[in-house]
Amino acid sequence: MKTLLNILWLGLKEIRSLMSDLVMVGFVIYAFTLAIQVQATGTSSEVNNASIAFVDEDGSALAKELFNAFYPPRFKNPELIAPGDVEDAMDKSVYMFVVAIPPRFEQDLSAGRSPAIQLSIDATAMQQAGIGAGYIKNIVNDRCSDFLKRANVPVEEPINLVVRKMFNPNAVSSWFKSVVAIINQITLLTVVLTGAAVIREREHGTLEHLLVMPLTSFEIAMAKVWANSLVILIATGVSLFLVVEMVLKVPFAGSHALWFFGVVLYLFFATALGVYLGTISRSMAQFALLIILVIVVLMLLSGGSTPVESQPKWLQYLTYLLPARHFVSFSQVIIYRGGGLSAVWRQFLMVSAVGLGFFTYSLALFRKSIAVTK
Repeated sequence: MKTLLNILWLGLKEIRSLMSDLVMVGFVIYAFTLAIQVQATGTSSEVNNASIAFVDEDGSALAKELFNAFYPPRFKNPELIAPGDVEDAMDKSVYMFVVAIPPRFEQDLSAGRSPAIQLSIDATAMQQAGIGAGYIKNIVNDRCSDFLKRANVPVEEPINLVVRKMFNPNAVSSWFKSVVAIINQITLLTVVLTGAAVIREREHGTLEHLLVMPLTSFEIAMAKVWANSLVILIATGVSLFLVVEMVLKVPFAGSHALWFFGVVLYLFFATALGVYLGTISRSMAQFALLIILVIVVLMLLSGGSTPVESQPKWLQYLTYLLPARHFVSFSQVIIYRGGGLSAVWRQFLMVSAVGLGFFTYSLALFRKSIAVTK
């Protein structure tokens, strides 16, 4: 009971110390609100307001119908340009797409001669160019098929391919990026808060005050773990409900309680990592450099930025030992696919095992550091 009370009061001391640091409090609020919204909506992988122009050398009703088939928000309102202006407009990046309709297009199509339409693309924006080309192809094919049906011209469709996108039917990038942003902020802020607390006590001499008290290294470390984890957990909950679900309208398919349980397991590892980095760092500047080296690697290898399957085989085996990979994995299963405990218990078990092992190692190193200080 005495140990629990010591951990409780030390944890409350950690929270009061954090609340008195207005810069750190402001950083936490920014990281879980505006930073997530900016990361989710600031960049987009889908086509949005793409500039498009038409070269109409046919002048038929079908050509005008194709011209009017493109409108916001995917494309800007199309413009008609002369054939000789295409190269100059593309060189100046005036248009991302230019559709050239050849002479006698409607007549050749009605006669079954399969005329060709030229599509010029500015591929400097590679992802939008590739997706936009697919959009344009589908729109043109649909309008031409409708025209031929109205004209009673037989249309051969040997295969009708029906594509169904699961979990994100409209391929909205903010649905994915917002959740990844929360995961990254949890990792970054937990390590920063815990490690900074260790270094701050060493620099301000608070650690020496604790050493003359009847406290153990376990009690000091556990106080930092639960206090900083509680702050991050509250910030995560506010960010999830207010920013992600209410502002960005991202659906949460699974159980909130199950996901937050997984977050608690992951926080155990992240706080242990913060204690470890704070213990081996001799100054705040050195700690900041270690944060860059460690956190960036965790984010890149977790599967949030790029799929784990896209990584080299040997690296995939290595990332299996990183709790960040399993955190991203069970978050996607719960949030996007609505999976239950039966679908994520292996990831929970792996995060718990690695977190417990790393916490034990960090505690031993922290105890050794305190012994040297004494």
